[in-house]
Amino acid sequence: MKRREFITKGIGAGIATQVAHPLLAGEWSEDKPNDMGPYQSAYTEKLPVFWNQLTAPYFKRAVEQAEGVCIIPMGVIEKHGPHLPLGTDVFRAKEMCKRAAEQEYAIVFPDFFAGQIFEAKHQPGTVAYSTELMLHLLDETCKEIARNGLKKIIIVNTHGGNDAFLPYFLQIQLESARDYTVFLFQPQDSEETQKQIAALRKSKTGGHADEIETGEILAICPEYVRMDQVGEESGQNMKRLNVPHSNTGISWYAQYPNHYAGESSGATAELGEVRLAARSAQLAKTIKAIKGDTATRLLQDEFYKNSAAPLKTGKW
Repeated sequence: MKRREFITKGIGAGIATQVAHPLLAGEWSEDKPNDMGPYQSAYTEKLPVFWNQLTAPYFKRAVEQAEGVCIIPMGVIEKHGPHLPLGTDVFRAKEMCKRAAEQEYAIVFPDFFAGQIFEAKHQPGTVAYSTELMLHLLDETCKEIARNGLKKIIIVNTHGGNDAFLPYFLQIQLESARDYTVFLFQPQDSEETQKQIAALRKSKTGGHADEIETGEILAICPEYVRMDQVGEESGQNMKRLNVPHSNTGISWYAQYPNHYAGESSGATAELGEVRLAARSAQLAKTIKAIKGDTATRLLQDEFYKNSAAPLKTGKW
């Protein structure tokens, strides 16, 4: 091939590449500091929010833009009635994190499903990791996130079985010194959101794979929902235990052995969207507040110092 033909073809290929990949064609800023070497020309303000979608050169930019905040979308793999996918909790957590991070930028860690789900081991498809592995994996994950420069970690959980596990995980952060802080997002539906939900829902009971949760999945990924199977199993409380003022590990199984609590035939994507939008907006506000928070880390470091020498701890 002659040199002129080679150059002409090279230029043509370059133009074609720019057409196919607009990021390379112009979605970048000339006034950005040139700290990304040859990758600088591909820089765009709108970075992906998902950790695993970022290239290594973009990751440093993302950490800076996120102001050191990372979100872990946490659920489990478990049965959700006869009609919802096994990954329902993870889908919901991921969608909430995505929406919130697009409002207030943060890096969203890949789907995390190593949570507490022993109560569903009798149902097909459940993945129930050992207690030791659950604790170690979440702890090691937080350490790795922090090692990559993200020192403020928010766990966004959508699985009820983690409601005891995660507060315990927060407490063990005080076992030994850490150079990062872990927050657990705990949403609360506003009075207005509650009114909107009440106006749209047709059932009065629920808790798992119910009308609201089904509505959320209809809003996120309707192709995975089998509404024709909603009525194949009962979601009623069977009330097989009657021991007052007490709880036990088998209580959930005693109430809902089908791993289905509620009635879902009236579920709509509109209903699910109300919950998703409200909680995503609340999470975005929480991300912003955590970005500006300095007290948590200072108090945590103070505690580590005092716990190493308790006899020297002063009074307040």
